[in-house]
Amino acid sequence: MPLSLTTIFLQRPGRLDQLIYIPLPDLPGRLSIFKACLRNSPLDDELDLDAMARATHGFSGADITEICQRAAKTAIRQSIDEDLERMRLVKAGEIKDISEIPDKITKITKAHFELAMSGARRSVPESVIRKYEDYVNSMKASVKEAASFKFDDALAKMDAAAGKDESSNPRGDGNGDDDLYE
Repeated sequence: MPLSLTTIFLQRPGRLDQLIYIPLPDLPGRLSIFKACLRNSPLDDELDLDAMARATHGFSGADITEICQRAAKTAIRQSIDEDLERMRLVKAGEIKDISEIPDKITKITKAHFELAMSGARRSVPESVIRKYEDYVNSMKASVKEAASFKFDDALAKMDAAAGKDESSNPRGDGNGDDDLYE
């Protein structure tokens, strides 16, 4: 696979010290993300976070966070609409006091999440996942190669590839180039 100029530029020494591959979250990771995103939110008792974590296989942490935020915003919008309806009923004279219809605490329900999921998408397609996994495997191979590096072996390979040995270069510096500063 040919590398783009951007990839080559970014992988040069001094540009980025490390490239770290972080895979998509597994089932326990997705469940933890749901719990973290919803820790301060009022949730309906019927809401099954385990089922939601299973249903979001292939979603990134950011994707799951977006789903939680959309569900919460939908619940808030519903609560505001209910308050507006109560005030409309008071103004229309259908009820005398706004307190006749108790203000309920809106909880995030399965319906809110289903609505949020209807607009959700996976931000990381399978082709990109495979590309990163291939990259990780190639970097692992590079690390194995680098771990066994020896200068003498590398110089011997370079000399063999160039068809030279140390005796063909009178200066003995291994490159045979003229000194530009003499």
